[in-house]
Amino acid sequence: MTQATEKPKQGLAGLWNISFGFFGIQIGFALQNANMSRVFQSLGSNIESLSVLWIAAPLTGLLVQPIIGHLSDRTWLGRLGRRRPYFLLGAIMSALALLGMPQSDGLLMAALLLWLLDASLNISMEPFRAFVGDMLRKDQHTVGYAVQTAFIGAGAVVGSLFPWLLEHLGVANVAPVGHVPDTVRFSFWAGGAALFAAVLWTVLTTREYAPEEMRAFADAEERAAAVTDLSTRGIAPCFAWIGGGLIVALLVEQWEMQKEVYLLGMLLAGYGLASVAAILLARAGRETNMLAHIVGDIGSMPPIMRKLALIQFFSWSALFIMWIHTTPVVAQYMFGSADPASAAYQAGGNWVGVLFSVYNGVAAVAALTLLPWLAARIGKARAHALCLIAGAAGFGSILVLRDPQLLLLSEVGIGIAWASILAMPYAMLASSLPQAKLGVYMGVFNIFVVVPQLLVATAMGSIMKAFFPGDPIWTMAFAAATLLLAALATLRIKA
Repeated sequence: MTQATEKPKQGLAGLWNISFGFFGIQIGFALQNANMSRVFQSLGSNIESLSVLWIAAPLTGLLVQPIIGHLSDRTWLGRLGRRRPYFLLGAIMSALALLGMPQSDGLLMAALLLWLLDASLNISMEPFRAFVGDMLRKDQHTVGYAVQTAFIGAGAVVGSLFPWLLEHLGVANVAPVGHVPDTVRFSFWAGGAALFAAVLWTVLTTREYAPEEMRAFADAEERAAAVTDLSTRGIAPCFAWIGGGLIVALLVEQWEMQKEVYLLGMLLAGYGLASVAAILLARAGRETNMLAHIVGDIGSMPPIMRKLALIQFFSWSALFIMWIHTTPVVAQYMFGSADPASAAYQAGGNWVGVLFSVYNGVAAVAALTLLPWLAARIGKARAHALCLIAGAAGFGSILVLRDPQLLLLSEVGIGIAWASILAMPYAMLASSLPQAKLGVYMGVFNIFVVVPQLLVATAMGSIMKAFFPGDPIWTMAFAAATLLLAALATLRIKA
């Protein structure tokens, strides 16, 4: 095996510059996560429809991230580099979406802008995951993703607190029916400016390694792993995906589920059809197209990536449940109102921003202190399992607590889990991936972040309507259960 040239070790300033842009991106995600249910309900949505309106977020991630990962692996724009063009493009589009979102005059406009916002955030976010692997040596991957997680937590604190702070500065927190409060409006505008400035900082203060330098860093084993031969794959397994999609469609009719569940079936069948097309193209000698590359890379995931994918599936199911349903849960059970036009509901919405800032603040601290300490003593996998159990306890406590102040304790456990979800899987994964495919594999890995969100978005409304109508607090029980399943799945990994 040829000895690889080692990347230079990054100091504190380098680690800061590499990940500071994520501070701004997470401000955008935090504003979206803490306020979009509030925006939708302020514009007339009911609780059962929230999951459907939120479907834009995971669907755009599912489509955008593998494509951007594939493209960024093959991009080189001279001084602007490989990943940074996507940082900049996504930041510009995200800022525009944040400026326009509070001006929505109906649910359709708000839903369309959510599509734009989430797609734009994903265009910036996906290359940032690969950027850490590009810029750092393998022995710095854990600290690199820990620093990135700290910036994610810090950005989310800022984004989540905006409406609450503005209310305390005298900005109106209640608006007429069909309008968004000024606290939310001004928060989105300030967040757009902060997002663009933070991403621009990383673009201007970092220099990416040129393609020839990256080839020198990769050893012979990594270069061999970067080649995927799709032409030898069989087509028969593809029909299992197509059949799965048809079964989902039949179940929707048979069980009279909400029609948006059809989307899940369409995605399963669509992947099967895409796989058939990619294999046929490869057999015809056209294996260099993007579809063939992405399908081939999904099928040739390293073993540890497959195990981590299951963990991500369960973990992100819980998180998406939290982002959709925390506002109606807190407003209804802790503030006594399910009416979006009431002052009590809007006060609950602001308190959710505070709660979200707490779990993100805990995550920022835990990423730099608790996670490295735990990982050094019991290993990355066991540390991750323990953190997920803490998150499950946090969700479980929401079922019994009714004092809004006590929910701050719930957020401590959730914050510890959030820190680990953002850092540990990527630290375990990055060192096992070929450098030439780091972008596309990070994009493929994030499929298992967005697929559970799509499942929640398409199925949770039907579950709530059938079993818990008007009683959204039981969504927190689902979140606790899925984190416990993620913790059990983590114990299968030796790391």
